[in-house]
Amino acid sequence: MSISRDEFDPLAAIVDWLDACRRGDLNALLDLYDERAVMECGCEGVTLTGRNSIAAYWAPKLESKRVTAFNLDAVVLTGHGVQIDYQSYEGKPVRFYFRFGSSNEIIYTSCGPLNGRAAKISPN
Repeated sequence: MSISRDEFDPLAAIVDWLDACRRGDLNALLDLYDERAVMECGCEGVTLTGRNSIAAYWAPKLESKRVTAFNLDAVVLTGHGVQIDYQSYEGKPVRFYFRFGSSNEIIYTSCGPLNGRAAKISPN
């Protein structure tokens, strides 16, 4: 299903996602995800399903984030959502893909380290 740009601004959702991460606000972050969202993390080699799993993944990262964490380096609208390059909670460069559902919530994300070249992750 395509996203109607008139009804939903995926870039604004990404700004909200980054802001929640910068503030360390886990509840605000989770509110952006669909209950059945899937997250594939190439950084740690894990696949998570559902808000509870995503909460368990993000909670320690938000608590231990560096000052430079979640600074946006690049953003691109893709055919299925949004791709961002940003600084991880550790201050390392990461690429994240987001796909949104009909509820305008995040239904899928994948991420991986940049390491000086494009991350080898799939936007599905």
